[in-house]
Amino acid sequence: MANMLIPMEERHLTPEQVDQIDRRRRRGQLLLVIGFQTFLVGTLVTLWSGQDLTYSPGWIHPMAYWNAFLYLTSLVCFVAGIRLRRGLNEFFSY
Repeated sequence: MANMLIPMEERHLTPEQVDQIDRRRRRGQLLLVIGFQTFLVGTLVTLWSGQDLTYSPGWIHPMAYWNAFLYLTSLVCFVAGIRLRRGLNEFFSY
């Protein structure tokens, strides 16, 4: 009997196509991990970012820019990771 947990479009794939899908999903998991880690680092950098915005003159706010970059990187990695992991029925792949 066919495995009903596998989506209909993936039931008749060749082994090479299955490997390609697995690689895509592993890459998506990697991007989710990178997104989570950059989010954590961005949360820690927020303290220095607030100090930088308070005490630095003019437009010279390197920590604030670094913090914005971390959150933007986190968002991009989360979105790309979720998109690459589509079709995966498991919560954790490993």
